[in-house]
Amino acid sequence: MWRPKRRTEDFSAEIRAHLELETDALKDEGLNAEEAARQARARFGNVRGFEDRFRWSRRASWLGHFVHDAGFAIRQMIKNPAFSVTAVAVLALGMGASVAIFAFVDAALIKPLPYADPQRLMHVTESEAGFARVNISYPDYLDWKRMNTVLSSLDVFTGWPALLATPTGTEPTPGERVSPGFFRTLGVVPVLGRDFHANEEVVGGPNVVMLSYGAWQRRYGARNDVIGHTVRLDGVVQTIIGVLPREFEFAPSAAAEFWMPLKPENHCDQQRDCHYLFGVGRLKEGVTVAAARANMQAIAQQLERKYPDTNRGRGASIEPLAKVIVGDVRPILLLLLSGAGLLLLIACVNVSSLLLVRSESRRREIAVRGALGASQARISRQFATESLLLTSCGVLLGLALADGMVQALRRMISKNMLAGMPYLADLHLNTHILQFAGLLTVLASALFAAAPILHQFASNLHESLIEGGRTSASTLWRRVGGRMVIIELAATMVLLTSAGLLGKSLYRLLHVDVGFDTDHLATLHVRLPGLEFPDDREQITFARRLLDRVESLPGVQSAAVTSLLPVSCNCNTDWVRLLGKPFNGAHITVVEREVSPGFLNTLHVRLLAGRFFTDADDATKPKVVVINRNFAHTYFPGEDPVGKRIGDVALTPASIRQIVGVVEDFKDGSLDEAQSPTEYEPYYQDASSGFVLIARTAQDEHTILPTLASAVHAINLDVGTDAASTMNEAIGQSQAAYFHRSTAYLVGGFAVLALLLSGVGLYGVIAYSVSQRTREIGVRMALGAQRIAVRSMVLREAGRLALLGILLGGAGSVGAGMLLQKLLFGVKAWDVSILAVVMLVLLAATLLASYIPAHRAASLNPVEALRAE
Repeated sequence: MWRPKRRTEDFSAEIRAHLELETDALKDEGLNAEEAARQARARFGNVRGFEDRFRWSRRASWLGHFVHDAGFAIRQMIKNPAFSVTAVAVLALGMGASVAIFAFVDAALIKPLPYADPQRLMHVTESEAGFARVNISYPDYLDWKRMNTVLSSLDVFTGWPALLATPTGTEPTPGERVSPGFFRTLGVVPVLGRDFHANEEVVGGPNVVMLSYGAWQRRYGARNDVIGHTVRLDGVVQTIIGVLPREFEFAPSAAAEFWMPLKPENHCDQQRDCHYLFGVGRLKEGVTVAAARANMQAIAQQLERKYPDTNRGRGASIEPLAKVIVGDVRPILLLLLSGAGLLLLIACVNVSSLLLVRSESRRREIAVRGALGASQARISRQFATESLLLTSCGVLLGLALADGMVQALRRMISKNMLAGMPYLADLHLNTHILQFAGLLTVLASALFAAAPILHQFASNLHESLIEGGRTSASTLWRRVGGRMVIIELAATMVLLTSAGLLGKSLYRLLHVDVGFDTDHLATLHVRLPGLEFPDDREQITFARRLLDRVESLPGVQSAAVTSLLPVSCNCNTDWVRLLGKPFNGAHITVVEREVSPGFLNTLHVRLLAGRFFTDADDATKPKVVVINRNFAHTYFPGEDPVGKRIGDVALTPASIRQIVGVVEDFKDGSLDEAQSPTEYEPYYQDASSGFVLIARTAQDEHTILPTLASAVHAINLDVGTDAASTMNEAIGQSQAAYFHRSTAYLVGGFAVLALLLSGVGLYGVIAYSVSQRTREIGVRMALGAQRIAVRSMVLREAGRLALLGILLGGAGSVGAGMLLQKLLFGVKAWDVSILAVVMLVLLAATLLASYIPAHRAASLNPVEALRAE
């Protein structure tokens, strides 16, 4: 299609030379120069037309050759269906896996956030020792917004578990409270209605709310007259003022449907030590992240000096929003992409091997073509066309396979986790993915064409015509094919070792001792509407009635409530100070939970000292607390902590609590988090409107789940319930378990496919080598070689390839393990047992793949072998 420039210029130069000769001849006849040039051009004809026809004739010739080559390639594929189907299937498998994983990488890591100028958006939080990112208090946010010189705007957001009043009852709905400039900072404009105004943030201001696009579609049928309508959230009537765009997503909000302006109307908003907000800011033009971080850190230090009781050790954290949104997903996706890439490499090596074998069998054909006048360039174009056609078929089938894999993998993500990853919600093949597939097509086509072309250049035309290439075939294939198999085996070992490390890590994670009996526990999240339950008294009364009702249900042995479900996170922390201990102003951060008296008994947690809570530990009694063993060993080493007292940093009288018990450690944080010092406070002394109900049953816990929600609504229909599950399900579906499980399963799947492909590749190399050495084997056996010697000879060849592949793969496996270290739990990167098992698996696969050709070689009849030659 793209003509060689020199040949076109040569043709034009030839025309000019002809015109000059004709002009000179006419000048010799007596015409002047101008007339002679005119007549020469007239006699010659349309110069531009000749040049255009020349160019198009070359294009037509190239296109004609391509059509001819493509037709011949199709006939070759039909003529050799086993080769064609095998090559296309192997390539489609590698392409499908790579493209599917790339689709997730593109959605999470490459595709820009759907905001205006997203690279300038920053995630702004505070920090403290041991925690890179912690929430901001409302007073700190106001100071940061006023004092910073690096952000053109700074706004905050926080989760809002809203209760939506519907005709069928109260429904828990995810919501978000944001400062009024939040959407302007992001650069998001409502598709309907308007944004929040500044006066809507003040206490006593109008009650307004914005809808997500999905909520507008599902709940209001996408009606344009929804603006001005009202909705009851948490018992308060809110006026709808706007609808957000379809493409808007904000991962930290976990698929919020309702967005309300943040109003500092509760006690926490006035406290500098009450942290519950996250910030998002936009960098000013020309300001770097490092400069912004330095400026915010300087402000944090000023606040620390000014408010030492509440801000001691509080720093500032400012990072690109995109980086924070992706979070822990980034290393996992890069790992999966690397695994898919190794699988694709093995697939390409296998197909290259097949093509090289095929080119060996076509040496006489190529030699005849050359003898009849075909140039090496012309033959190379034939190979390139065949490779392009083969790769295109593989890629098209791979794209169909990738689309199915993408949808299957997306469905494996739980609903709750997918809410935190909205960029994966509408995942499908797009332009980026097709471009990636196109790049793979070009690279694979070049690789597949290079093997037979280089082989062709190295061949001797005369020998190919006389002998058909059988003399040198075995030597070439043993050299080139063997090297390919070594690469396959090395890549397979890396994948198998990675899968083994991740699988062992998953096993260790799922068998972590959580410190309590997880069987026969049913859980339900409960949310009380604020208007009906405005203070602790009403909330405690409801909790008591609910627990009495649930414990009276058939099969229920005990019930309790807690502010957070165990094995969830080391969040909800508290700053404490130990009475009677030296105090240097440093904060002691501990995990905090509010639990009902029966909570620790319901979990079957062992009491080490003191006592559990009782129903008498209510607001009328002195405040008490139970701590875990980690707390006791960390802050009361060698002492009996029972009877000791703790309080807040300022030791305000209302904060003083007496330690009445010490319990064995059990997992409050996620499975892969270290145990933290934890304090348990009586729910009846510090209630909240949201809690988790836990019931221990004497039967299958699944049967009690529907009854728990019914028990709640039998007391009050306006109370919201959701996320009913067993404790084992909650642990198994947690983010830590999901990430470890998904990576182990996917990399394991890649490893199994790689082992299969490398085994097939090794079998192909050995079988082809044996077939080409038939005469040699026949001579050996005719001269007295025993069958066991022939079999050993073939197996030694396979063993040599396997040993080289294992040595190379072993080094790669150790390197891969070190890269995986952050994703592993309780497993070392150089786990000797896994390396040994993988080596044995590869050796066994080598023996299995090479035994059949070895047995076939040993079974040859030397007379028939020599006669066949």
